[in-house]
Amino acid sequence: MKRCPACRRAYADDELKFCRVDGAPLAAEPGEGGATLADPPPGGEAPTELFGAAAPSDELADSSSLTRRLAPGRRRRPARSKVIDSLAILPLANETGEAQAEYLSDGITESIINSLSRLPRLRVVPRATVFRYKGRDADPLAVGRELNARAVVTGRVLLVGGLLVVSAELVDVALESQVWGERYRHQHEDIFTLQERISEEISAHLRPRLSGEDRRRLRQRDTENPAAYDLYLRGRYFMNKRTTEWIRRGVEHFRRAIDLDPGYALAHAGLADAYAFLASSTGEQPPSEFYPKAEAAALKALELDDTLAEAHTSLGFFRLLYEWDFRAAERHFRRAIELQPAYANAHDGHSFYFKATGQHERAVRACREAQKIDPLSLFASVSLAWAYYLARRYDEAVEQNRRALELDPRFFFAHWNLGLALAAQGRLGEAVEALERAVEHSGGGLTFRGHLGYVYGLAGRRREAELILSEFDALSRARYVPAYYTAIIRLGLGEHDRALEALARAFDERTGFLVFLRVEPMFDPLREDPRFTELAARIGAGDG
Repeated sequence: MKRCPACRRAYADDELKFCRVDGAPLAAEPGEGGATLADPPPGGEAPTELFGAAAPSDELADSSSLTRRLAPGRRRRPARSKVIDSLAILPLANETGEAQAEYLSDGITESIINSLSRLPRLRVVPRATVFRYKGRDADPLAVGRELNARAVVTGRVLLVGGLLVVSAELVDVALESQVWGERYRHQHEDIFTLQERISEEISAHLRPRLSGEDRRRLRQRDTENPAAYDLYLRGRYFMNKRTTEWIRRGVEHFRRAIDLDPGYALAHAGLADAYAFLASSTGEQPPSEFYPKAEAAALKALELDDTLAEAHTSLGFFRLLYEWDFRAAERHFRRAIELQPAYANAHDGHSFYFKATGQHERAVRACREAQKIDPLSLFASVSLAWAYYLARRYDEAVEQNRRALELDPRFFFAHWNLGLALAAQGRLGEAVEALERAVEHSGGGLTFRGHLGYVYGLAGRRREAELILSEFDALSRARYVPAYYTAIIRLGLGEHDRALEALARAFDERTGFLVFLRVEPMFDPLREDPRFTELAARIGAGDG
């Protein structure tokens, strides 16, 4: 017999470690058999049930060790609500001790997030936000309060030979108690079954009566090929590192996954994202080479599964940034939001459309919606700052970028956008400092060097601006350097004719930044020039 020291309920199940009502650790005492709750809960409130406590093992301790931060005195608060309607799944810790197994712990985490996100009336904190806690010894209660999530999932992954061991727990933040904990052992090739079991057991504690449709959603598999799935996880892991060389490795793994399973729609969508990143301003690859590949991969993904919000979003960015087809871009962003309202990237893509077409209030609202879904996303934060900048709300842009830098002082996109906003205010010394930090923290990215050259020109630092132009000219003999950056440096130097010549070359290159030509404040000195007007009209930025 065991008894709860908080509520004094008695339990006869010797395997039970925590009280099913308040989550407090049970104390052993002599008693009789029976594995039922000894007394009904007071006030008719439903108890919070806990399942799956397992005996300790050499590989992983039982689930009680995962709640060591929840002191007994913090598990005794009365129930506030029976409904758990929001959930944060923290990155599973890689206990394998090998860096190459990191893709597995990250991939299992991401798959559980995606699976539970399919349930209606459940807000699941997006990957980008929860992965900011990766590698940190975070208190699940504190994390839940920071993210406004009613429950938090934590856990660990261990790969022993071909055996995959996963330990996971679910903590109710409002009650400050463990709701459920379990340890799973599966062969590596049974990873689908493992992920389905974890998702279903978590959901069973969030939704006591799952509908048949809910169960179908949780069990939905994007591929039946474990090897293809493993390659897909590796591809996502490499792509999330967001540097050109890692993205190229992601492309390689997505393509190998598709070779094994040509009908794997998510792998095609991942390939589309990877190609689009390479074609972007930070990927620094020729848009005419990689954007068409992104389009082909996204179209194939939609041919296989036209309900993939990720593929619609990728296609929306292609239509907007490469084809400059505004109406088609908006259709894809809207469709992605309809399919997956909690997909922050779709809302951010929609904000890009609104920014490019000068619908500034709508752009701000779309950015705020993305932020509401993904509150700790640095990209969402800077996207809002950029919306303020393009709307010429410079004070708000400066403030928003500084908020992002409070989260990560090395986030170069925030330094970049802060520099632009300060330059537009005429605070050129501060703008130079911000853009120099962007260059430093980005490792010398062309985007940031180009904009630094522009501000050097505005600040009268002609020698420094011309030095960047010379560096770009030399670099262009060996690799692609967007003409757009030459154009803005010439613009900062007041060389309008040469700036327009470079913009014409950027048009031929299909540089993505050109979609914002009519709303970008730095081009104000050119707006009366007929050559500029004609170029903007060819881009079609007045549509929408």
